[in-house]
Amino acid sequence: MHTDTERCVRAVRSKDARFDGVFFTAVRTTRIYCRPSCPVVPPKPENMEFHPSAASCQRAGFRACKRCRPDTSPGSPQWNVRADAVARAMRLIQDGVVDREGVPGLARRLGWSTRQIERQLLAELGAGPLALARAQRAQTARVLIETTPMPLGEIAFAAGFSSIRTFNDTVREVFALTPGALRARAARPAGHRAPAPGAITLRLPFRTPLEPSNLFGHLAATAVPGVEEWRDGAYRRTLNLPYGHGVVALAPRADHIACRLSLTDPRDLTHAISRCRRLLDLDADPVAVDERLRADPLLAPLVDAAPGRRVPGTVDPAEFAVRAVLGQQVSTAAARTHAARLVTAHGTPVDDPEGGLTHLFPEPAALAALDPDSLALPRSRRTTLLTLVRALADGTLPLGPADDREEARARLLALPGFGPWTTEIIAMRALGDPDAFLPGDLGIRRAAEGLGLPATPAALTARAAHWRPWRAYAVQYLWATDSHPINHLPS
Repeated sequence: MHTDTERCVRAVRSKDARFDGVFFTAVRTTRIYCRPSCPVVPPKPENMEFHPSAASCQRAGFRACKRCRPDTSPGSPQWNVRADAVARAMRLIQDGVVDREGVPGLARRLGWSTRQIERQLLAELGAGPLALARAQRAQTARVLIETTPMPLGEIAFAAGFSSIRTFNDTVREVFALTPGALRARAARPAGHRAPAPGAITLRLPFRTPLEPSNLFGHLAATAVPGVEEWRDGAYRRTLNLPYGHGVVALAPRADHIACRLSLTDPRDLTHAISRCRRLLDLDADPVAVDERLRADPLLAPLVDAAPGRRVPGTVDPAEFAVRAVLGQQVSTAAARTHAARLVTAHGTPVDDPEGGLTHLFPEPAALAALDPDSLALPRSRRTTLLTLVRALADGTLPLGPADDREEARARLLALPGFGPWTTEIIAMRALGDPDAFLPGDLGIRRAAEGLGLPATPAALTARAAHWRPWRAYAVQYLWATDSHPINHLPS
């Protein structure tokens, strides 16, 4: 996109927010970079240059605009769609892997050399992995500076910087303000209610439109007691994070998602935000999705009635895989009951002074040695569950943001008890594949029949070829024709 100068200029002149995060506008005369929708008067075209990432702008010597705050743009939707190594690398960098494991750790996860990764990212994004991670650290630091009373020295290390001097230099270079000035600029007005100690409040941006009914309805209707809950208009859940654990509350607003995080270790902030964005599919491009689906005359009325549906994701792919097996051929209520029993018996207890959350969902290693007779499941499903958790625990079944989706599908199908439905629901929600499709799902078949679409799996799959690469979003629109609680925002 950033190489198409004419198209980029049109987007900047029209202040098109759809392209926020897709490319960035750098102004040569002011040495400032902005998001395409920046509200200031657009610069002359000859003074603009376009970059594919905030890190590329910073590497070229531009600083972030104080008006539009381009560093807070939604992420580029192409990293969700693409499955190549560059996209997988970007998903890992967003997940904080470079901060925790360095570039060698990133290379190891991708099976590449560090030189290959550097060359590929530099060619496509104008910045290498260290520069991309640095830009993300700067954004994490800004969030902590503006939303918490933490001492600046603690923020430096919590955001992933190796020294206070590096932290100070980076903040000055990226934002043209010292950390102290950045905090003073964000000072809250008199009467503003300060967050509880240890809590971080922030706004998660997204591209409009966003239809919250099926997104939050699905999360609330399938919530596992003790791990998830709907309380005071927000979806709340516990998070198992690299340095500790946390609790997050997410509530839909007109132009953002209100996010409140309580973390035992602030170094987990980047990772927690990344998981929340994947959970709510906030980096999606709803205009592109709906435009493709609206081209089908039978889907068009569904899209027009509630544009901007998202695909509910997960904060932990392994957790969702376990829950998908527990939900095989049973009702939503029964699946919640089975999961709650596992949580009570094997989950790690946590404190939640603000609500009713009690446990972290058990990790695969904690479930790998459980007694099959303790599971109130049919014998075949016990075998399926135990085989799954053991494969997850020993690493033979990786399910992460960098793992190849087709390879993961093949490994899932090779496990006993895994058919197309379970494999595709995991691909859709745990692996984030926007083209995952469930033609054999009973709800999909009923919706298809009611709309006049082919109802048999083979015929529906053939018709759905026109919906690619957004078939997972078509599933959300088809499911929404039913009155099931997953389709309704809780009161």
